Amino acid sequence: MSPPSFIFTLTTIVSFIFLLHAPLTLALWPLPVAYEHGENVLWVAPDLAFQYSIKNQSTAPTSNNGTYGASNPLPTLNTTTSYLLVQAAIQRAQGRILNDSFVPWKFHPRNSNFEPASNGTKTYIKNVTIQQNETDAASVLKPLAGEVNESYTLLITTQGAVEITAVSSIGILRALDTFTQLFYQHSVGSEVYCPYAPVSISDAPKFAHRGLNMDVARNYYPPSFIMHTIDALAWNKFNRLHLHVTDAQSWPLDIPAMPDLSARGAYRKGLSYTPAQLAEIQEYGMYRGVEVYIEIDMPGHTSVIALTYPELITAYNIQPNWSTYANEPPSGSLKLNSSAVYDFLHKLWEDLLPRVAPYSAYFHTGGDEVNVNAYSLDDTVNSNQSAILQPLLQKLVDFNHDYTRAAGMTPIVWEEMLLEWNLTLGSDVIVQTWLSDESVAKTVAKGHKVIASNYNYWYLDCGHGSWVDPPPTPDGTPSPYYPYNDYCTPLKNWHLIYTHSPFAALNFSPTNTSNTTATSPTYNVPPNSTSLILGGEVSIWSELTDPVNFDAVVWPRAAAAAEVLWSGNTDETGKNRSLVEVSARLGPWRERMVQRGVAAGLVQMVWCEQEGGCVADG
Repeated sequence: MSPPSFIFTLTTIVSFIFLLHAPLTLALWPLPVAYEHGENVLWVAPDLAFQYSIKNQSTAPTSNNGTYGASNPLPTLNTTTSYLLVQAAIQRAQGRILNDSFVPWKFHPRNSNFEPASNGTKTYIKNVTIQQNETDAASVLKPLAGEVNESYTLLITTQGAVEITAVSSIGILRALDTFTQLFYQHSVGSEVYCPYAPVSISDAPKFAHRGLNMDVARNYYPPSFIMHTIDALAWNKFNRLHLHVTDAQSWPLDIPAMPDLSARGAYRKGLSYTPAQLAEIQEYGMYRGVEVYIEIDMPGHTSVIALTYPELITAYNIQPNWSTYANEPPSGSLKLNSSAVYDFLHKLWEDLLPRVAPYSAYFHTGGDEVNVNAYSLDDTVNSNQSAILQPLLQKLVDFNHDYTRAAGMTPIVWEEMLLEWNLTLGSDVIVQTWLSDESVAKTVAKGHKVIASNYNYWYLDCGHGSWVDPPPTPDGTPSPYYPYNDYCTPLKNWHLIYTHSPFAALNFSPTNTSNTTATSPTYNVPPNSTSLILGGEVSIWSELTDPVNFDAVVWPRAAAAAEVLWSGNTDETGKNRSLVEVSARLGPWRERMVQRGVAAGLVQMVWCEQEGGCVADG
């Protein structure tokens, strides 16, 4: 007689678990929309093979007719076709399943016998059948938000048959990332098993834009580390990496038309991204369903340009009163009424945009934290009056966005351009908000699409203390800066991150499928406007982060946002998902990421995990 099946959905999953010795049946991340499983054990054949086909296409254009396994190595990746995209994902999935070496001892009672018997009769998974039900759209490798269907189904029978179906190649990538999480290594020998057969998963994302904003200017990150981060993003079903690639402190991006920009603006020779390296990073993301797009922030955050072109920058590195002219040192902004600035931008865009456009549908032109005082020192403006500066900012943004569109990309700006400066933006322009949920509501009320990044919840650099040293005090008296917090303290722990959703500003209720009550009365947000909220990004600004501590700072906290963006943080009735249940899945997911080489921080100590979780007294 077969063991009973257990069915999990977003509605029922929180209603019955723990508190002691939670089974690993829920340790999928992000949580699928629907998940059904049993308790039969399947083992993985060492020659596990995959058969991939696209509906209404006879065979893959390879010598092995679309079958990939130990005896049929993958062809060299030389073109960006759907077949090669999936072939590469299959190869990665094989490696993950057979080599993750994840023994989940931390999530069972101490010294318990939680593993299946390693001897006796075994049923093996030998083949995985993958079917793509539609031919990929031309934009599949660099889609706008929502252009690619990422849904999938995953079925595993008690006999070991595995079937994956998806509409697109990207959906298959998401399915394979889920598939790899169903397996554990046995502590005796090296065999790998799945204890959940039969399995039925049906899944699709809640938000179309799910990203990490990564500052690679304040501290340098080698291309290999950025690609390491892309891997982690893909496992968590993020689909965007926003590279904030230049800032006041450094220009680590080679522009062949202006080679001195990085020669003088990078921290040292070799700490800049060549055209070939940038293309490699973007292509690496493309093969993992993570679209890498670039931000060149301006007119603020540009003082590093003065190292090469001092005539373009106003209020450069004012000391000691830098805070009058910028949010952080060194101060300096692009001049706003200089023909030389526009000559510079023409060269910049003509060089850079055609190089990044093949890999991304988006380009971010910045626009945050414009300091008006800098323009009182601008010899082309000589004013800090908003009424004078606003039309000059409008001209600058229009210029940049015309170039962006001409390159075939959609512009993104920070919220200040719309909400503080009241610029007229094209209907295609996406606004990235960061100051509040109110900013989301105001932006949507103006009819623009939004990427939400509320710093009160989703800034991962917050809470680590001030990176600016306090000035000396007379006679050693206590500093007024004590206790030396940063501007956005406290640290945003994963519990807090998980409680926030991009829909928060709209009082959105998932039970209201017509969205007729999804309104914000303060800002007159129109009904049926939730489609304007594309999703969100967590941000890591790098004043106190570099490759040494990045993983521990970002993970697993970014994973909490990943599940919010993929699955939502509420069940089907609109009830907030239990953080106890979430913790029971995030802990094992953190361990699996560590096994894969990501130095993620802890979720709980081992005692808690072995005892089924530590819960605060009521």
